[in-house]
Amino acid sequence: MSPRKAAALRGGESTLREHLIATAARLIAERGTAGLTVRAIAREAGVADGVLYNHFADKEELLACALRAHVTAAGRALGALPEPGRGDLAANLRAHVLHGLALHRAILPAFAGLIGRPAVLARFGDLSDPGEDWRDRLLAYLRAERELGRLAPDARVEAAASMIVGTCHETVLAALLGSPDPPPPDIDGLVTTLLTGIAPPG
Repeated sequence: MSPRKAAALRGGESTLREHLIATAARLIAERGTAGLTVRAIAREAGVADGVLYNHFADKEELLACALRAHVTAAGRALGALPEPGRGDLAANLRAHVLHGLALHRAILPAFAGLIGRPAVLARFGDLSDPGEDWRDRLLAYLRAERELGRLAPDARVEAAASMIVGTCHETVLAALLGSPDPPPPDIDGLVTTLLTGIAPPG
């Protein structure tokens, strides 16, 4: 191991690849992805520019791995989500919606800078493990509540999850597209609609 490489690993990462991902993820969290260069990542990591290509096929692979690490860290920073079968169901749904909104706001700058980089976004999607993302966890929660009898046995939880995720996406897209003062989402209205429906009582 070269002296320069050894210096780069003093922070405790077990491999140089992990060190580079962690460095790039930190830069994404601090500066976003727009204009993030290989040179900037290498300098921050304390290695020569060409070292990155010894551990990644290209810049897109490094950015995708760093983006995945950034999204994972942002989700963990928001704390635990409600457990199925515990607490008030409506309050739990509100917590999931608030979590989703906060997560989307936290990661918006990173994704906004990659709109013109479909290769990075495609590789980011390939790095996702089933059940890892917030939407997967939300759907798993709803299915568990249905199995526990706290939701109707025929509840269409996939559609409910889509409504919640759609609310988060709408809020983020409005900000991304520069909508002036977009109205805040009606979280209570969303939860009530999910739990009671919109048809008149029959």
